[in-house]
Amino acid sequence: QVQLVESGGGLVQVGGSLGLSCAASGRIFSRYDMGWFRQAPGKEREFVAAIPGGTITSGTRYYADSVKGRFTISRDNAANTVYLQMNSLKPGEAAVYYCAAKNVASLGITNWKNYDYWGQGTQVTVSS
Repeated sequence: QVQLVESGGGLVQVGGSLGLSCAASGRIFSRYDMGWFRQAPGKEREFVAAIPGGTITSGTRYYADSVKGRFTISRDNAANTVYLQMNSLKPGEAAVYYCAAKNVASLGITNWKNYDYWGQGTQVTVSS
């Protein structure tokens, strides 16, 4: 069992920046692909960013087209933590942001259905 706890959400102005953190329990954090997803009221959960686990693919990054160039995902395996730096935030990006983990061997790093563990989410509010 892996437990994930997000933090860093809050209120930010349009065009502002916010950094999210996700702390994971367990001793096998480095083996997991880690992803960030978000869900706004009345909308489906959508992929935001992901970073692979393992030693071969861990240098790569995956981003939704809508956030590419503005968001950055990173991880610190020694600290069992994954981060999401969000810049130039838009009103439509207000949502609950979730951290998730999946086994590195499974396919579909951008598909939330492939993830095994989820945090409770952290609210991001974008004001104008």
